[in-house]
Amino acid sequence: MSSPSKHIYFASDFHLGAPDHSASLIRERKVVAWLKSIKPQCEALYLMGDVFDFWFDYKTVVPTGYTRLLGQLADFSDEGIPVFYFTGNHDMWVFDYFEKELGFKIFRKPIELQLGQLNCLIGHGDGLGPGDKNYKRLKKVFQNKICQFLFRWIHPDIGIRIARTWSMHGNRQYLGHVERFLGENEWLVQYARQKLREKHYDYFIFGHRHIPINYPLNNKSNYINLGDWINHFTYAKYNGETIELLQYE
Repeated sequence: MSSPSKHIYFASDFHLGAPDHSASLIRERKVVAWLKSIKPQCEALYLMGDVFDFWFDYKTVVPTGYTRLLGQLADFSDEGIPVFYFTGNHDMWVFDYFEKELGFKIFRKPIELQLGQLNCLIGHGDGLGPGDKNYKRLKKVFQNKICQFLFRWIHPDIGIRIARTWSMHGNRQYLGHVERFLGENEWLVQYARQKLREKHYDYFIFGHRHIPINYPLNNKSNYINLGDWINHFTYAKYNGETIELLQYE
């Protein structure tokens, strides 16, 4: 349980590395400034996927860049602030580097989280609910151990270039597109309603959709989407009683 002077924070979809180095660096500095601002009050930090637009854990090679972010997160861990990292559809090839080097706890599927009296279901959000069958098939390929082994043997300069080109091709936000909320047609809303038929949750917290959303599913349950740090710069905070969706100015 969070103490009265401490809070628990959730953020996702930084997509660092895209669309290019200079734009990513500006965004990274903003993320780091936010992390510094919350650190004195932070009891735990949940990074909910797509922190990087692409990441691959090589055995002896670390992708270049992101030194400001990783240094700040290392400070969190070193000072006893736990960092929980959920893989997303852009960084699903995070394996054990962050766990060994930075002390993160890595999650690949949604988990239940008890925050005081609040029962929550949290995850990145990709591949959940009905629809998106092409991505679900593609995700199985990306998660295949043989495919990961074969990609590892491509020289990093080539492999990362291919992966970043692929990632950018499917990410419309960098072309000026802003996602819109689809209400009851949202796959994550439908997923949350399905889970509510099985068990009560006070909050569902996801990323992936790039839209800041705090949507009441009924008078006792809300779906929160964390938005992104491309257009919205939003995050969620558990203040000991409720979960707020906030924007970093």
